[in-house]
Amino acid sequence: MKKVFNFTLLAAVLVLSSCNNNTTPVVQSESTEASPAAGQSAVQDNESAKDVVKVAASSKDHTTLVAAVKQAQLVDALSNAGPFTVFAPTNAAFEKLPKGTVEDLMKPENKEKLQDILQYHVYVGSLNTDLMQDGQTLNEVNGGNITISKKDGKVMINNSATIIASIPASNGIIHVIDAVLLPPAK
Repeated sequence: MKKVFNFTLLAAVLVLSSCNNNTTPVVQSESTEASPAAGQSAVQDNESAKDVVKVAASSKDHTTLVAAVKQAQLVDALSNAGPFTVFAPTNAAFEKLPKGTVEDLMKPENKEKLQDILQYHVYVGSLNTDLMQDGQTLNEVNGGNITISKKDGKVMINNSATIIASIPASNGIIHVIDAVLLPPAK
């Protein structure tokens, strides 16, 4: 199991190191329709034909996340082939943070901190909720770990964020969550 996580981390480093190239690979996948659910506003039936960035950009509930991804210069990395599992906080989730937190993170001098937080929301690999196990640990792109818990049909991340919807994309899957995940201090 440890070799899988090391490989995952290596893959994440390779993906992130390629974010400076200006080309986006063409990804072909089977079309899977997403059923509408909470947190999926403006999500069309053909979302799985779009990459995770384009899916998030089409949601009015994720404008803060999309702005943060742009500010952190992670658009190219997340538009690559992946696959990625993105835990995507809604605008309401960002609003739960202490006043001024988002504005502070969006400052150019806090770019690395913003990248660290956003990369803590990304797992290299496509993981549907039915494949997630209670107590499972996932190594995120920033090198930190998150823990999955399942209870009463709900899937939670770090016992702080609940997955409220899942949306397939051409390069992975987006799990809409109701809280921002903050990485542990390094």
